[in-house]
Amino acid sequence: MREVRIYDTTLRDGTQAEDFSLSLEDKVRIALKLDDMGIHYIEGGWPGSNPRDVGFFDEIRNYDLKNAQITAFGSTHHPNRSPENDPNLQALLQAKTPVVTIFGKTWTVHVRDALLTTLERNLELIANSVKHLRPHVQKLFYDAEHFFDGFQADPSYALATLGKALEGGADCLVLCDTNGGNVPSKVAEIFREVQERFPSAPLGIHAHNDSDLAVANSLTAVEMGAVQVQGTINGVGERCGNANLCSIIANLCLKMDIACLTPEKLRKLRSVSRYVLELANVPPNRYQPFVGRSAFAHKGGVHISAVERNPRTYEHIEPELVGNKRRVLVSDLSGRATIKRKAEDYGLGLRKDDPVAMQVLEELKDLENQGFQFEVAEASFELLINRAMGKTKRYFELVGFRVIDQKQSEEHETVAEATIMVKVGGHMEHTAAIGQGPVNALDNALRKALEKFYPELKSMELADYKVRVLPGTHGTGSRVRVLIESRDAHDHWSTVGVSHDIIEASWQALVDSINYKMYKDEKAARNET
Repeated sequence: MREVRIYDTTLRDGTQAEDFSLSLEDKVRIALKLDDMGIHYIEGGWPGSNPRDVGFFDEIRNYDLKNAQITAFGSTHHPNRSPENDPNLQALLQAKTPVVTIFGKTWTVHVRDALLTTLERNLELIANSVKHLRPHVQKLFYDAEHFFDGFQADPSYALATLGKALEGGADCLVLCDTNGGNVPSKVAEIFREVQERFPSAPLGIHAHNDSDLAVANSLTAVEMGAVQVQGTINGVGERCGNANLCSIIANLCLKMDIACLTPEKLRKLRSVSRYVLELANVPPNRYQPFVGRSAFAHKGGVHISAVERNPRTYEHIEPELVGNKRRVLVSDLSGRATIKRKAEDYGLGLRKDDPVAMQVLEELKDLENQGFQFEVAEASFELLINRAMGKTKRYFELVGFRVIDQKQSEEHETVAEATIMVKVGGHMEHTAAIGQGPVNALDNALRKALEKFYPELKSMELADYKVRVLPGTHGTGSRVRVLIESRDAHDHWSTVGVSHDIIEASWQALVDSINYKMYKDEKAARNET
């Protein structure tokens, strides 16, 4: 079986993405996760470019990695310096990593217009840089920047740059589609010509996603014989991103029968995907293949019925292979079989012919007609089933609330204050709180009133809040849908509310969120006993 080695550059190339940044501590945590998953090479950064990357290489040496080798990244030496006096090459060696990757110019346009040197001098830079580094590292990779564009502009020169890297002792030549504009057929054609010129040279691929073909180009390169694939977790990276390693790894292991991760490691793929996004504070793409929340979600009644009989009818792999799971969505397209399946998911016994299933179905269709959406608010739907089955516990009762939004002048921010009165058991609680906006004030007041009775609510926090104006009535009289995502140390859940009044819609979602927190904690306690 062929083996392809995975080279992760999330910590370097990935951080060049807009709105994606990582602290030194974040980078160390992600590196440990990637190592645990079985990634072969982890590019930690460019030590010659910033102190944070220098700090990463110092810190990561304190950890005993089990699978991965840490890689430092840099460029060929400056045209006006020698390798021995070049700060960039010195920083690469000071990083003390077992693997170093350097990139050089391949495209004549870049040599003349970006590097501002001659074509002959650029060949010397490549050869001298690789020769200088070679004795000091276990492995040395050469990234041929803009190789595919450079080859199409001047094939002889592009191949000459690779020849110089090989002469210097590079262990692998990585062909880069840096602008992300090539198509698989062109990648295959150029790979073939490189192999004819250097038949024994190990080749790799580094693709960007500007034409939405980075994964396809990477897999094409593997089919052509590439032994190393570079990319980032979730495809993060500059402009449109890099090749998405989540899709590449899954396809290599499950579709192309090429070993890159063991089945046990592959099952960690989704959790690592989410972990990286969580540390970067970036919302996950629910539609992402293999690891997205919707990758194995079924909504249409015909689809659901078929999947119930045989998952292969609408699933190309078993979701558990990549750490994901099948989800049956509830909507006005659902039938009683869907309601039964969802009840089973929640541990609630419900037959398909149970009258409760029809009651839930009718209520569901009525609510969705009003604008509710339960596909993304499964906590609210689970509470709906519980109410229909008569299993709902009332944790508190609203007596009333009032929200005031006050702005004293143009120069001052608005100040929101919420006053609330609730009844818990036989106790009446009346309190107030301020917040950043009326919804936040209402949330703070409700928690303040309830936490003395339910201290476990202190571990719960609001993770996301979205408002959407629904089609129908125009202007300020429109109905709005509020989606709230909440989380605690063990779980996250979503709830929904709909109303002409944004405060009322938010209240509905807030109440469901708190009720679900109490309900799920009680269910977990029962299961433990």
